[in-house]
Amino acid sequence: MVTLNSVRRARRKPRGADRAPSPETSRGYRIFQVFNALILAGVVVVTLYPFVNIVAQSFSSEGAITAGHVNLVPHGFNLTTYKKVMSDSEFWQNYRNTVLYTVLATAISMVLTTCYAYVLSKKHLKGRKVLIAIALFTMFFNGGLIPNYVLVTDLGLRNSVWAIVLPNAISVFNLLIMKSFFENLPAELEEAAAVDGLNTYGILGRIVLPLSKAVLATMVLFYAVSFWNSWFSAFLYMDRSSLFPVTVYLRNLIAGASGGTDQSAASDAALQIASNIQAVTIVLTVLPILTVYPFVQRYFVKGVMLGAVKG
Repeated sequence: MVTLNSVRRARRKPRGADRAPSPETSRGYRIFQVFNALILAGVVVVTLYPFVNIVAQSFSSEGAITAGHVNLVPHGFNLTTYKKVMSDSEFWQNYRNTVLYTVLATAISMVLTTCYAYVLSKKHLKGRKVLIAIALFTMFFNGGLIPNYVLVTDLGLRNSVWAIVLPNAISVFNLLIMKSFFENLPAELEEAAAVDGLNTYGILGRIVLPLSKAVLATMVLFYAVSFWNSWFSAFLYMDRSSLFPVTVYLRNLIAGASGGTDQSAASDAALQIASNIQAVTIVLTVLPILTVYPFVQRYFVKGVMLGAVKG
C-alpha cells in the first residue's frame, strides 16, 4: 500500500545531489589550471631564454659567437672581456657614480612623490583637481629635448648629479599609484591620531608611512631601476668621463666595439667583437638589480595591487 510518506521519500533527492560542484574540484577548473600552468611556463621560458643566452655569450670565445655556436651553454670559455672591463679604474669610478646617483635620486624622488601623493589623496584639499591635472598633463606633454637642455644649462646643473636627479624627480605613474594607495587607508586612523594631538607631519610619519611599507618598497624599486638604467641624461648633460654613470661607460664601450667614433672607453676592448662586449655590458648592468629584486619582490606585487586595483 502506497502511503504519503513513501511518496515523499521517493521524491526526496539524495543529500548533496543538487549541490553544485566546488570550483576547485570541477573539471573546468582543473583544465584551466593546466592551461594556466602551460602558459606561465611558456612566458618564463620566453623571458629567461634571451638572458641565459646573453650570459652564455659573455663567457664564450670570440670564434664561437661568430660561428653561431653559442645558445644556452658557453663555448670556448672566455673571461678576457670581463678582465679588460673590470681592470679599468674608470669602470669602477663610473660604477660608484651610478650607485651614488641611484641612491640620492631615489631618496629625493621618494620624498617628493610621497608628499605630493599624500596631499593629493585628501579630497577636501582646495585646488586638488588642478594639482592632479597639472601632474597628468606632464605625462603626455613636455617641453622637448632642446628646451630641457637649455633650462638645465641656464640653471647651472650641467656636469652635476642634479642634472640627473631633479628633471626626473617625480614619476607621475608612481605618483598616481601612491595617491590611490593613500586614499584607501582608513580615515578613522588619521582622525584618531589628530584627536591625540598629532599634526599633519606626525600623522604622515607615525601612522601613514608605517602602514604603507608595501607601496613604498614598490616605488623604491621602480625609481631605483629607472635611475640605475638611465644613461641618456648623463650622456646629454655631462662632459667629463669621471662623472659618467656606468651605463654611459658601457654604452661607449659598445659604440667603440661596433666601430663608432667614440673610442675613449673602448681602447682596451677593441680586440673583442661587439656581440661579446654587449653581452658583458648587459650582465654587469643588470646584475645588481637582479640581486636586490628578490628581497622586495613580495612588496612589489602587494604594493602595485593595493595601489592600483583598489583605486
